[in-house]
Amino acid sequence: MTKFNIPLTYKPKIPFVLDGTCRQTIRAGGKFKVNDLISFHGWEGKPYHSKWSFRTEYFTVTNVIDIIIRNEEIQIGTNFYEWHWRQCEDLARSDGIDPPTGEELGKVLTKYHKIPEDGLPAQIIRW
Repeated sequence: MTKFNIPLTYKPKIPFVLDGTCRQTIRAGGKFKVNDLISFHGWEGKPYHSKWSFRTEYFTVTNVIDIIIRNEEIQIGTNFYEWHWRQCEDLARSDGIDPPTGEELGKVLTKYHKIPEDGLPAQIIRW
């Protein structure tokens, strides 16, 4: 079991994480495991250059799903879903994306990362 303090900068999602209605995040990489402890925090000013504005309690990770993010789709296991498919809309809704569409989820996930041609490994993390 590992403890993580994770920055939360997507503003539409913050109130839902704080009130417990959003219990999912999607993160690049592959370091999270079931039973890890995760806590979220915000920033008072510039991210990584200011004090934390809030910090949640630690939550126990209950589910981790390895995925690959591509510019036009997401791969979950051996299945490929274009951003406009219902499965991506369901992920967007669970992840606090505003508006809760697969297309918007794709924009958010590809905005902050350069997506390699063969895709970006990531994880859906639930608590």
